[in-house]
Amino acid sequence: MNILIADNGKIPAINYGGTERVIWYLGKELVKLGHKVFYLVKEGSSCDFATVIIRNPEQSICSQIPDSIDIVHFNYSPKEEIKKPYIVTIHGNSNDKNELDLNSVFVSKNHAERYASNSYVYNGLDWNDYGKVQLNNERKYFHFLAKAAWRVKNVKGAISVIEQTPKEKLHVIGGTRLNISMGFRFTTSLRVRFHGMLGGKEKLQVLQNSKGLIFPVLWNEPFGLSIVESLYFGCPVFGTPYGSLNEIVNKEVGFLSSHSSELATEIQNVNKYDRKKCHDYAIEFFNSEKMAKNYAEKYEVVLNGKLLNEKNPQLIEIQKDRFLSWD
Repeated sequence: MNILIADNGKIPAINYGGTERVIWYLGKELVKLGHKVFYLVKEGSSCDFATVIIRNPEQSICSQIPDSIDIVHFNYSPKEEIKKPYIVTIHGNSNDKNELDLNSVFVSKNHAERYASNSYVYNGLDWNDYGKVQLNNERKYFHFLAKAAWRVKNVKGAISVIEQTPKEKLHVIGGTRLNISMGFRFTTSLRVRFHGMLGGKEKLQVLQNSKGLIFPVLWNEPFGLSIVESLYFGCPVFGTPYGSLNEIVNKEVGFLSSHSSELATEIQNVNKYDRKKCHDYAIEFFNSEKMAKNYAEKYEVVLNGKLLNEKNPQLIEIQKDRFLSWD
């Protein structure tokens, strides 16, 4: 197949770049499977294994799709009628009753079910890029990995969990202690270290030396790349039971609760979790090869003239409260 992967961002990913990292690994694996891959992406993008087409925001999408393309894989919702066969991956959450595309794909089972759909593909990563993991090294802190400025990610909650323990420490990736407009935004605690937006080897080094991920999100997490990245490094996950977490974080690789005191108690028993089980679990279920094969199956369904959903996916229940329960 000739596959065009369309995204609003720039590749390769810089620092976090969640969606961009996923579509990079997707394209790479599709090439290994014998397909020819094209990217329709933002100016400044480059790729050594696929053809990059720089998206012109002033032109229609259809006019920028080469005639040779068999199927288009959108990573945002197109606003115009697309004449080629296509699918749309829904990476985030909405909180309205707008109908989504009939060929929508979600990123977890829970994500799909909340929109009355059963069409989903787990995100997968190329673990070769993450290097070898030391599973028996001494680890001295926990970590938080998310865009801390997003209140639904609840960095304050992660800090609260740490502060309820006698001496545990937290390293925050994705946020800063000092914000020019808001002052000391999160905490003055000396047990919390802020790394800002880390990427590459620096981020991986923090994960390599962490006891576990503290992830008390206050929304229905669609997937959570930070969850599987942490598991790869042998870090069990301590989070809230919302969205994909109930689905991905089983009792062997983590603990879920909406009560900070319960999470604080559990992280002090972190040694009962087997690092190798966490590591192997991430490799087996959330790898980019599996993701690419699952998407290839979706492409075949559409190319055979069928739809991925019998009716337009639509959010079943609008969330009235801004944040889910946490104390």
